[in-house]
Amino acid sequence: MKDLLQNIKQCTICKEHLPLGPKPVVSAHPKSKIVIIGQAPGTKVHASGIPWNDASGKQLRTWLDVSNEDFYNETKFAIIPMGFCYSGKGKTGDLPPRPECAPQWHKPLFNELKHIELILLIGMYAQNYYLGKTAKKTLTETVKNYNEYLPKFLPLPHPSPRNRFWLTKNSWFEVEVLPELRRRVNNYVNI
Repeated sequence: MKDLLQNIKQCTICKEHLPLGPKPVVSAHPKSKIVIIGQAPGTKVHASGIPWNDASGKQLRTWLDVSNEDFYNETKFAIIPMGFCYSGKGKTGDLPPRPECAPQWHKPLFNELKHIELILLIGMYAQNYYLGKTAKKTLTETVKNYNEYLPKFLPLPHPSPRNRFWLTKNSWFEVEVLPELRRRVNNYVNI
């Protein structure tokens, strides 16, 4: 695992497409219990090199009901984005994750992760990649039907502050999904 993570952190396969250059952000340990698969790092995470070290990460830790110490404990959480580097700015937010990363690195990472109990799929890129044809037509439908993907996967919306409208419009998320998310995370984090 150590060599694999080093290889990922030295990856340059899409450097010509990255406005800030390559700086892969990933965190994992062979004993990780929960995998968080998000989109790609934003500019703050790119600058710090620490996954989810931004407002979205703060919201995610609130959803999970975990401390920073637990969240960044690699034996508890592996953090594997769909795109390992900041992909750039688009009209309405960050550009989609680079398509080269997941096919190149996810399988080798999962081959090293022998103790995974739960995979959190954050956002439509992770959901479409891992759920394939079983993903619903929209992220909202996929998240609302989260029970269909358990016990292996739990789909979530992105915890970005820009998603406040979605969270307000879909109040069932806090009532139905968050308690189940917290229960499952608590089972594996507090072992």
